[in-house]
Amino acid sequence: GESMAAAAVRELQEETGVRARLGPWLRDVRYAVADGRKFVRFWSAEALTPADFTPNHEVDELRWVPPDTAADLLSYDHDRDVLARFVELGPPTSVLLVVRHAKAGSRDKWDGADHLRPLSTAGCTQAQAIAKLLPSYSPDRIGSAPQVRCRDTVAPLAAALGLPIADEPLLSENSYHDDPDATLKRIHELAAQPGVTAVCSQGGVIPSMVAALAREAALPVDVDVDDVPSKKGSIWVLGLRDGALVSA
Repeated sequence: GESMAAAAVRELQEETGVRARLGPWLRDVRYAVADGRKFVRFWSAEALTPADFTPNHEVDELRWVPPDTAADLLSYDHDRDVLARFVELGPPTSVLLVVRHAKAGSRDKWDGADHLRPLSTAGCTQAQAIAKLLPSYSPDRIGSAPQVRCRDTVAPLAAALGLPIADEPLLSENSYHDDPDATLKRIHELAAQPGVTAVCSQGGVIPSMVAALAREAALPVDVDVDDVPSKKGSIWVLGLRDGALVSA
C-alpha cells in the first residue's frame, strides 16, 4: 500500500539505520529469481543522519566505500550498471521537485475569479497523494504560484512537513505570459538553491521550465524538449549540479 519511493526510504532505515532522502532515479533492474521475475528500482540518496546500525538478519556489516571499491564488492553486473550510472550523474548539489497543480473545478461552473478556483474532490485526493510521496525527498522549502489551486495542491505537504509555502508569483501562467525571461530567471534561482526545493506551478509554465533546463543540461537527459508532459498532479524530479540539469 505504499509507493516504491516510500518503501525505499523505509527499508533503508530499517536495514541500515540511515534516515535518507531520495535524489535522482538511477535504473530499473529486472532479473529472474526462483519465484519468477524480480523488479528493483534504484535511486541515489542522501544520508540525513549517521547510521544507527546493529547487525540484523538482512545486513551483517555497514561501511562507506568509494565507487571503485564498491564495484569490486558487487556480485552482479546489473548492480555494477546501477553504480556506474550513479558515478556518471554524481551527487546533485540541488533537487527541484516541480509539481503541477492537482485537478481543479470546472471553469464553466465557477463564478468567481479564476485565480480563486479551488481543487475538485479528485484534486484534493491528488494533493493528499503528493503529501505522502514527496516526504521521501525531504524538501527543505516549498513554493507555489499564487493561484488557490496551486497553493492547495501543496498545502497538505506543507502541513505534513511543518514548512511554510513561499509565494512565487513569477511561476504563474499570467506572469510567464507577460515576461517569460523573468519567470525563467526565477526558475534558475530556485534550481540553484542547495538542498531540495518543491514548487507548484501551472501547465502553461512547466513544459517551458523543464525544456529550458534540459537545453542547458550538463549531460544528455531523457527529456524531449518539444514534448514535455505535465499532467495535473504530476511531479518532475530534477537533479542539478551547480545549477545545471543532470537528471530528470
